[in-house]
Amino acid sequence: MKIVVVGGSGLIGSKLVKKLREHGHEAVAASPTSGVNSLTGEGLADALKGAAVVVDVTNAPSWEDAAVLKFFETSTRNLLAYEAAAGVGHHVALSVVGSERLLESGYFRAKIAQENLIKGSSIPYSIVRATQFFEFVKGIADFSTEGNKVRLPPALIQPMAADDVASAVGRIATGSPVNGTVEIGGPEQFRLDELIRRFLAAHKDPREVVSDPHARYFGIQVSERALVPNNNARLGETRFEDWLNHATKQVPKAALHSA
Repeated sequence: MKIVVVGGSGLIGSKLVKKLREHGHEAVAASPTSGVNSLTGEGLADALKGAAVVVDVTNAPSWEDAAVLKFFETSTRNLLAYEAAAGVGHHVALSVVGSERLLESGYFRAKIAQENLIKGSSIPYSIVRATQFFEFVKGIADFSTEGNKVRLPPALIQPMAADDVASAVGRIATGSPVNGTVEIGGPEQFRLDELIRRFLAAHKDPREVVSDPHARYFGIQVSERALVPNNNARLGETRFEDWLNHATKQVPKAALHSA
């Protein structure tokens, strides 16, 4: 089966392409680096010829409110139009758990706009909403750092490994369209401040994590369960501790290599 992965050179896209090929599918990594641009439409017609499934794992280059909305709306409209012309039978899009609860942020308003365009199109679809990835934990810490303190609300979070995200998206992409939303998450829930504290300790990072109910998450106020999936979520297998142990072992090698 030919499956086109739009955003195929990114974190999730590159893992997804590899997994699909390992399972015998013709997986095409479509991104500006391969001459395919969902924002301008460049290369889409050729890339989508003969495709049964299109998986959209693109992300906006800018998170500024107007720019991110324009990206997701324009890119999604282009994909759906070219898919309809090519006779694609399944559109899969990666979205974010809790987007409808985080509308104070322009990014999440844009993700909801993307989802609504997909729901309103004639193409059978599956929207996969994932929780935050383990790989983004450092970014959460850095965004919330003031001086040597990391201020975070004690909200619940259920993060997952990017490998597990790619596996889940792959299973959904090779199955029948659900014409609805599937939620995926990690196997464990944490308090946001505790998760970051564990990450920083493992990396011997001296920053102090402060649990503050008034602190914001990427500039948004979050309720206790805003970031966690529902009870029907499909859960990944990788535990945070195992991922962390593996990730910290990789750091010295990477640092040595880059030197």
